[in-house]
Amino acid sequence: MAALELKNAGVVVTGAGSGIGASLARRFAAEGARLVVNDLDGAAAARVAAEVGGLAVPGDASAEESVAALVTAAREHLGEIDLFCANAGIEPGGGEHAPEEIWDRVWQVNVMGHVRAARHLIGPWLERGRGHLLATVSAAGLLTHLESAPYSVTKHGALAFAEWLSATYGDKGLTVQVLCPLGVRTEMYEKSDPAARTVLAGEVLEPGQVADSVVEGLVDGRFLILPHPEVREHYAFRANDTERWLRGMRRLRRRIDEAASG
Repeated sequence: MAALELKNAGVVVTGAGSGIGASLARRFAAEGARLVVNDLDGAAAARVAAEVGGLAVPGDASAEESVAALVTAAREHLGEIDLFCANAGIEPGGGEHAPEEIWDRVWQVNVMGHVRAARHLIGPWLERGRGHLLATVSAAGLLTHLESAPYSVTKHGALAFAEWLSATYGDKGLTVQVLCPLGVRTEMYEKSDPAARTVLAGEVLEPGQVADSVVEGLVDGRFLILPHPEVREHYAFRANDTERWLRGMRRLRRRIDEAASG
């Protein structure tokens, strides 16, 4: 996979009004990239765009019309999109009884947003012989998220789609990478269950640290960008001894329930 030179690169970041997305935009701008900043919150997108000297294109990163408008505006502003960061995502919590509309909305944002972006990106990238997609998948896509079945399922789906893209187009000039952090101090993290945060071990990173890991990962084009190195070990363990891994996850589930009850 080819390395990406960020200086003068045309970069789009979705979900960039705050958290990891905003930190990615800032870090890329510091490296000399030219930015298009997308977020459902138009005011937040405008603030970050002004900070990084980029263009704000507010809108829903999962809706077909908004994705088409974003890619069109970005190409007009940048000339071409060298790197598209499909970073927008939602985590509503819940299990199998979460309402149908919740399951559908999470699927639309966490999976179909990536699919719809790829539909508009892949053809022109193949014609020019290069293009770069970074999908924020989360460690939940490699492992699971005990507090949210919809998030776990859709992040697994996002990972599967990224793997398919890489396998299909990796020898045709396209680079696909996935960003899979564990705990990151974002609004999503702060809204998570305090009992789960108490039980689940691991360092909680700042969004800027995640952005640093991404820049390092872009240098060698590795598929998995893992700001928490232990995720690689957990992922290998899950594959090599699934039954034992599931027993461990059930123990974590019991500990979270016990912490929540008292």
